[in-house]
Amino acid sequence: MKANEVHKLSDEEIQVEVKRLRRKLFELRSQAVTEKIQDTSQFAKIRKDIARVLGEKSGREQRAES
Repeated sequence: MKANEVHKLSDEEIQVEVKRLRRKLFELRSQAVTEKIQDTSQFAKIRKDIARVLGEKSGREQRAES
């Protein structure tokens, strides 16, 4: 997910996206334990997506307080 896509999300969509990404990361970790994963770079990609979404959420909260 790119930053400009994250900017377009509503606050509710951001919450849903964070939950979806965290669930996906959990599933990847489970797969890593039970079977061999071909593309291990997915872990970093998902973590970065979570950081992007949470960063946008934090930025919106700070702008709302000002």
